[in-house]
Amino acid sequence: MFRGASQVAIDGKGRVAIPTRYRDHLTTLCAGQMIVTVDRDQCLLVYPLPAWEAVEVELMQLANLDRHARQLQRLLMGYATEVSMDGQGRLQLTPPLRKFAYLESRGMLIGQGNKFELWSEERWEKNQAEWLADLGMEDGEMSTALQKLSI
Repeated sequence: MFRGASQVAIDGKGRVAIPTRYRDHLTTLCAGQMIVTVDRDQCLLVYPLPAWEAVEVELMQLANLDRHARQLQRLLMGYATEVSMDGQGRLQLTPPLRKFAYLESRGMLIGQGNKFELWSEERWEKNQAEWLADLGMEDGEMSTALQKLSI
């Protein structure tokens, strides 16, 4: 289970170091074998290989006559890149992945249960402020799904 937010550096070669608290788990779970792909919010999704394989099966079972399903397949499968953690716990991000997510030198790695999201730090901060405002809690509006949540 991946949770929490970590500030990460992206070096000049496009490598990002996975925080040490996740490395042992990733080594046990998938021997450091990961898939990095894109998300419609213009961040990257970083999956341990076994978790990605389950998503991939679901994704490819979508009816490809549906244009939205085809678009999603093109983006997620088209950008899906196999990466391996190196001896220092780093992942090498390809230039197209970095360009898609506006990643330059600083990022935020956000745990999302079975995967991570990797955001440019600037876009994370901007979106986070928008999301907090968009939750609508100050005016009493709340989605049906959120109304059932007790925290």
